[in-house]
Amino acid sequence: MKIRIHRGATEIGGSCVEVEASGLRILIDAGLPLSSQEGVPPVLPDVDPETLCGIVISHPHLDHYGLLPWMPLAPVLMGAAARRIVQAASPFMPQRPVNLAGTDLVNRQPIHIGPFCITPFLVDHSAYDAYALLIEANGKRLFYSGDFRAHGRKHALVDKLISSPPPHIDALLLEGTTLGRMDMEGIPSSEDDLEDEFVRVFQETEGLALIHASGQNIDRLVTIYRACLITGRTLVIDIYTALILEATGNPHIPQSQWDQIALCIPQGQRIQIKKNGWFDALDRHSGRRIYPKKHLAKKPGDYALIFRGLWMNDLERAECLDGACLIHSQWEGYLNEPRFKDIDTWRQRHGMTFHYAHTSGHACPAKLKRFANALSPKILVPIHSAVLENFDSIYPNVVRHADGEWWEA
Repeated sequence: MKIRIHRGATEIGGSCVEVEASGLRILIDAGLPLSSQEGVPPVLPDVDPETLCGIVISHPHLDHYGLLPWMPLAPVLMGAAARRIVQAASPFMPQRPVNLAGTDLVNRQPIHIGPFCITPFLVDHSAYDAYALLIEANGKRLFYSGDFRAHGRKHALVDKLISSPPPHIDALLLEGTTLGRMDMEGIPSSEDDLEDEFVRVFQETEGLALIHASGQNIDRLVTIYRACLITGRTLVIDIYTALILEATGNPHIPQSQWDQIALCIPQGQRIQIKKNGWFDALDRHSGRRIYPKKHLAKKPGDYALIFRGLWMNDLERAECLDGACLIHSQWEGYLNEPRFKDIDTWRQRHGMTFHYAHTSGHACPAKLKRFANALSPKILVPIHSAVLENFDSIYPNVVRHADGEWWEA
């Protein structure tokens, strides 16, 4: 079995790995680089379409599936909920149509495609329906960690994998996002810790609480909803977030029709709905619809709103920002980007307090070390990291391979 990392050997995001056996091949992830710019065509991996059996997507984050619109036509293997989430999100994103036809990944159920046997392992991550992957072919066993953590609401999945790992791993492709960002003793906050922080901020804030969080971070939306239940606030979501929550297919995940959840649609989305004829989707989620001027402005302290930049004009027009706060619940590095600086300028203009409440979607160094030692591979190959030298501190036999370099398991 031969492997080459097309992208990800020395950077975070944009992951794409090709595996070849018996003249046939699969791709593991087809990620759009985090450095990609809208309107600039991405650099595509050089893959033979005639021998490509399938593209396996570990989880529904753009830096792992974002190249699909440009890839050769091939079956796409991914989780059923992940597939629905990508389908729900695609109309809101400036990208080409995505081919998603293929077999669903199911936790610990092997899939045979060409000479490959692919066994997915459901893991804890900030993306819903995320998998690590065991790839077997010609007597060799490659384990791809994908992106994972062990301090979210599904940490038991990773704990189980560590306590009872698949044996006889020839090579482990291990993500290392937090290496260089956290020290070996660092312990990340849990979602329960964040819930306590949201409760505190909600209780201290007289007005509207704006939470700058991803609508696809399902764990975080659950955390925020739980904090709303404790403090008596209503969680306000837009149509995009409502459709993502619906796409999980999980009856235990908050939905637009639940108590203490309300739908509110900013002007930009109202235009999208009318232009694209999304009236069925609007009808499904409008049972608890509210409006900025009619509801948010009258009792802003009763609400916590999942916020994005498209809300700024609507909230200004509604005059509902007195006593409001803005909680940033995404990676801290985003605050240095121009679009986030514009939001912060807007926040300051309206006298809103600022709070940071976030925890990483990736495993801390100590957990990476436990994970690597539990799987005990013959070699560990770094991926999804910019500090490859730090892998030496977590495993004794690290072998580094450059992007585009073929190697054998």
